[in-house]
Amino acid sequence: METVKFFSGEQVPLEMHKVRMVQRLNLLPVEERKKAMEEAGYNTFLLKNRDVFLDMLTDSGVNAMSDRQYAAMMLADDSYAGSETFYKLEKALQDVFGTKYFLPAHQGRACEHILSKAFVTQGSVALMNFHFTTTKALITESGGSVEEIVSDAGLEVTSSLDFKGNIDMGKLQEAFDRLGKEKISFVRLEAGTNLIGGQPISMQNIREVSAFCREHELLFIIDASLLADNLYFVKVREPEFADVELNDITREMGKLADIIYFSARKLGCARGGGILTSSDELYSQMRTLVPLFEGFITYGGMSVREMEAMAIGMYETLDFHVIEQTPIFVKALSDEFLARGIPVVTPAGGLGCHLDATRFCEHLPQTQYQAGALASAAYIAAGVRGMERGTLSEQRNPDGSERFSNMELLRLAFPKRVFTLSQVKYIADRIDWLYQNRELIGGLEFIEEPPILRFFFGRLKELGGWTDKLVAKFRADFGDSL
Repeated sequence: METVKFFSGEQVPLEMHKVRMVQRLNLLPVEERKKAMEEAGYNTFLLKNRDVFLDMLTDSGVNAMSDRQYAAMMLADDSYAGSETFYKLEKALQDVFGTKYFLPAHQGRACEHILSKAFVTQGSVALMNFHFTTTKALITESGGSVEEIVSDAGLEVTSSLDFKGNIDMGKLQEAFDRLGKEKISFVRLEAGTNLIGGQPISMQNIREVSAFCREHELLFIIDASLLADNLYFVKVREPEFADVELNDITREMGKLADIIYFSARKLGCARGGGILTSSDELYSQMRTLVPLFEGFITYGGMSVREMEAMAIGMYETLDFHVIEQTPIFVKALSDEFLARGIPVVTPAGGLGCHLDATRFCEHLPQTQYQAGALASAAYIAAGVRGMERGTLSEQRNPDGSERFSNMELLRLAFPKRVFTLSQVKYIADRIDWLYQNRELIGGLEFIEEPPILRFFFGRLKELGGWTDKLVAKFRADFGDSL
């Protein structure tokens, strides 16, 4: 992808690919969108996709694959054990990261399950720049806990810092001094920190954390699920790497980390996952868990066709034109919002555009789930399904009290190579209308609340009948234009 200057002077993101397969979309009338949201319990996860116009819930498993990936799927070796497809994928990952061993799993959280079983003990603490929902849930289910040591800027919605996802080295030292080596299960650094706006980590920070962990004999793990976007930011924001090949960067990461794991539903644009290491000891410690929880060691719960596509996708991650589209589109939408005075996380990160629900819905208390309410309102106004990344995505404290999120965000994810620029402009227009009518957005409260990962299954209800007022205002302003 390139940002090309048009003769008119406009700077326009230009896709460096052509579309050869299309899928029909459906935009329901606003009244039907309101009904669908109510039936889904005001939880965008529970919407039926047939009722969604633009699905920006996630990039996980919904990225567009390339022609080369589809072609590779026809070559799969469908064997239970010793599949040639496995060895092809193993070599691709060795080429990309320079690591020795590959343990397959069906997706990223399956990798986290294995890591938690292998390394988390009762009362241990996992130190990390910031948690992800499944990471934290699996660690706590194994008897451990999570402590976040992200830089202070990482929790500032508005900032100019290039790498807001970095671990604060002073906080890491303090945690080590306080907890001691024996109580720390591992140090985890998440590329493209999901819950704080897709903010990247720098190579310098990876080097610093790696050196600290090796000095103090701590296990250092990198979650590379969002690495593609993070590689883009390393190239454009970290001067040392401007002219460095992407493969040189990924291979340095492979040397600095003890373990790298990833969801290929994000990295590689396929459906699967894996754990990488060069340590004989760590490999042996984790290997027996793969057949127990996932499948045999040469398929790990994945379809071999997906593994063939993943191998090609990993190589394509080293193509700058492939990895730059999402960050450029995220910035394009963020810039549209900022020009209209709509509050978003800055600087624009990877994964998606993140609306600041705290300022968007400042008339609502955090107890009424600002980001969840904004997600419901955005679907009703635009038919766009985003994901709440705020208090709804947290787990309650052990005493049952609410754990309020550091940020209340509505994430509008950009699956790779899926949306067009006209669709981006539509999103900007409808969210602009919603922002101008934001006082109509009301709060939510739970009516069904699962104890774990409640944002997946929980159901809520609106407070005060605000959705009827929102629909009426939409009809008054847009008439029959859906």
